[in-house]
Amino acid sequence: MCSLPVETACQPTIGHYWDGQVVTPAAGRSQEVFNPATGSVSSHVALAGAAEVAAAVAAAQAAFPAWADTPPIRRARVMFRFLELLNQHRDALAQLITAEHGKVLTDAQGEVLRGIDIVEFACGMPQLLKGDFSDQASTGMDNWTLRQPLGVVAGITPFNFPVMVPMWMFPVAIAAGNCFILKPSPIDPSPSLLMAELLRQAGLPDGVFGVVQGDKAAVDALLEHPDVKAVSFVGSTPIAQSIYEAGARHGKRVQALGGAKNHLVVMPDADLEQAVDALIGAAYGSAGERCMAISVAVLVGDVAERLLPLLKARAERLVIKNGIEPDAEMGPVVTAAAHQRITGYIAQGVSEGATLLLDGRGHSVAGHEGGFWLGATLFDHVTPDMRIYKEEIFGPVLGCVRVKDFSEAVNLINAHEFGNGVSCFTRDGQVAREFSRRIEVGMVGINVPIPVPMAWHGFGGCKRSLFGDMHAYGEEGVRFYTRQKSIMQRWSESTPQGAEFVMPTAR
Repeated sequence: MCSLPVETACQPTIGHYWDGQVVTPAAGRSQEVFNPATGSVSSHVALAGAAEVAAAVAAAQAAFPAWADTPPIRRARVMFRFLELLNQHRDALAQLITAEHGKVLTDAQGEVLRGIDIVEFACGMPQLLKGDFSDQASTGMDNWTLRQPLGVVAGITPFNFPVMVPMWMFPVAIAAGNCFILKPSPIDPSPSLLMAELLRQAGLPDGVFGVVQGDKAAVDALLEHPDVKAVSFVGSTPIAQSIYEAGARHGKRVQALGGAKNHLVVMPDADLEQAVDALIGAAYGSAGERCMAISVAVLVGDVAERLLPLLKARAERLVIKNGIEPDAEMGPVVTAAAHQRITGYIAQGVSEGATLLLDGRGHSVAGHEGGFWLGATLFDHVTPDMRIYKEEIFGPVLGCVRVKDFSEAVNLINAHEFGNGVSCFTRDGQVAREFSRRIEVGMVGINVPIPVPMAWHGFGGCKRSLFGDMHAYGEEGVRFYTRQKSIMQRWSESTPQGAEFVMPTAR
């Protein structure tokens, strides 16, 4: 068992990582790290500035030439060893997630497993990097393509998935031959250092993977550093757009995944018990702090009158407690600031005229009264002009919108500025087919409430949920972290005599 999580928990300050070692500044800015279930400070995390970012990038830049020249099969073998270590330490990672984020342990374990899926995909990089070859593209001439790494690349990741989202990025980037700098959320920083330690144990050369803890100052330094060639980001839409624009301004390749307002359509013919289970898990799982959480139920025709009593009764029975307890279904929200923001949205929904069927404000857990607790909140008669419909709440708040038919449901969703994830529950195959084809959303579930694609398909929305033209992980991730080079070759024996003044053609 790696001792790093225990050591980290005992340290007054959680540090950075570069050149194969943890770097804890003796002075400088830092931020408190909380246990959301108790509301108490568990540690502090160092906040990097331009100097720390420069040191991490310099270590990565120095390591890049040798790592890029390492044969892909040898890079893949490091990933295989990392995969083995992840499986050995996945419970330790999950416990760190629960301690600093608050999500229930089983959900944290699931997060780690979905990250492991990406590592398994990255182990196939030798196959994924293969180019194309055209023999005799012209007389005596061959043409082929290859994909080469970019150099030093960075990932800026959110608090809600401190293991899975970084693993959307760095296994693919590193296996493709890049060096990677991770800037995790300062809210739950400890998993980043355990992942760094496991990569070191797997045999990854020093400098290939680095971690800079921090806030906006670290982000700005990464965006401005000339040796950082690409940036991948997951977070809110305003920040995603800002990072996309700043990265482009500094000549970087950028992939910025933004916010969401995910709808789940319940058709009149749907299995109601199945739909209720789906809504409960997708709306209140991880306290609604998922970019793929369902925050709007679109109830078609007369289904609202039949479904809402079942939904309210099930939400009232939700088991809310410290996520480390085995029977917990929902833990606390991540910070006091998040608690304040979410309760503000609930008050806003009431003032806008939505019907509050279930109010999560004021919820507390015995023995953990200082924690950041909210109960399940359920609104009916939400309308598209309300802020609780238009804006991303990112908490355990589900709003129900009533529509008369399928076409109105599709038009409602397509009119929303976000296009991340969506779901439709129905027994009708034609409805399912039409929904899949007509809906303007990047990830679609049919009787699947959280349609997060598997590792080999890639993750991404559309409209204001994605800035950039490549999705995360999968083959699109490989393309993002590499550039294509085309090579045309002809030897002197087949070269025509004399100068040629026309565009080369196939002949």
